[in-house]
Amino acid sequence: MTRVAGWMLVLWMLAAVPARADLTIEITQGADNPVPIAVVPFGWSGAAALPEDMAQIVADDLQRSGLFAPLARRNMLSLPTREAEVVFRDWRVLGSDYLLVGQVEQGADQRFQLKYALFNVLNQRILAQGTVSGTSDLLRDMAHRVSDLVYEKVTGRRGAFSTRILYVTADRHSTYNTDYRLNYADADGHRARVIYSSKEPILSPSWSPDAKRVSYVSFEGGRPGIYVQEIATGARTQVTRFPGLNSAPAWSPDGKKLALVLSKSGNADIYIKDLASGQLTQVTRHYGIDTEPSWMPDGRSLVFTSNRGGSPQIYRLELDTGWVERLTFEGKYNARARVFDGGGSLVLVHKGEGAAEFNIAVLHLESGRIRTLTSTLLDDSPSVAPNGDMLIYATHKGNRGILAAVSADGRVKFELPSTKGDVREPAWSPFLN
Repeated sequence: MTRVAGWMLVLWMLAAVPARADLTIEITQGADNPVPIAVVPFGWSGAAALPEDMAQIVADDLQRSGLFAPLARRNMLSLPTREAEVVFRDWRVLGSDYLLVGQVEQGADQRFQLKYALFNVLNQRILAQGTVSGTSDLLRDMAHRVSDLVYEKVTGRRGAFSTRILYVTADRHSTYNTDYRLNYADADGHRARVIYSSKEPILSPSWSPDAKRVSYVSFEGGRPGIYVQEIATGARTQVTRFPGLNSAPAWSPDGKKLALVLSKSGNADIYIKDLASGQLTQVTRHYGIDTEPSWMPDGRSLVFTSNRGGSPQIYRLELDTGWVERLTFEGKYNARARVFDGGGSLVLVHKGEGAAEFNIAVLHLESGRIRTLTSTLLDDSPSVAPNGDMLIYATHKGNRGILAAVSADGRVKFELPSTKGDVREPAWSPFLN
């Protein structure tokens, strides 16, 4: 058995460990000098308490990024909810560089409005202010939206707190009785829900560019097939179910095609399926195993894993010409590459010469240099946040699989363990608007 084939078998076996869908967040490492910010509890005058503490959601979002250090509420000297109530001296004394205040109101139509204002404490100026609105079931979305706005105003980069993640869990009841679930949740792990469940393994979920559909591999019926499912309706379409491998679906940037891996001709090669016409085109032909395709942003080329050089490494394929070039030369194993939005870097699973660990690393394409971001034993399945600031991946803690995240510069790390069992195969959504 080749190393790539053996590695794929190991991943399939890991998917059979018990799991649950609910996730929590544990920050394990932050930036060296996080930005001090005070997120004051938002004002609310309703008769009953709000079902969500929206200010706490914002504070948790910013803290989870690792770039902010929210002030503890117990240390606040005052609790302003609007500009007229702000005494900047209080916040300078506490060392806060920024201050976020807000108030929630409910209109006659039962919709909620959150009016917020972000201040620079040092120069006593408003950086941003506005209103977000929604129904009671969208309170968390409203809070995440404010988090995005604060993040962008302070860092200059778009926030990704309003995005979603996919992940697979498996709950084993006995040797021959396991429940597999494809889960959909907020980027912070909250509001998880199952969008597909099966008694057979589910692998390789991926998002369409508009975040309205997902593709994945399901072993229902005893053999693998590739499916596309609409998030809103749950409607499923079978894309392929040839004899042998049907694996690793990846959406093209325009959402019209899927790159995928089939072995219907006897060897694992990469194909492209046009979803409208059903046309299937083989794009690699090699006696080695070609797998794990990922599109470059221009849609004209793919990166993929192949052992054609003797060990699993990353290659790029130009679709118009069929030209293939090797991209990784450092380390004895490089696989599962995913492309950063700008196309200048890849995140991948890396194993150095003489190393025992499989770690998450970033490859800078122009220089060819690889920078390792994680140091645990068996890290896998990296996926990039749409703003490129964070990466989510699967790893192990004790005897359980969990999800973890690391910033693109390696300075910030946090874990998203489940309360029980194993979680695998994460995929971070595109921006939702």
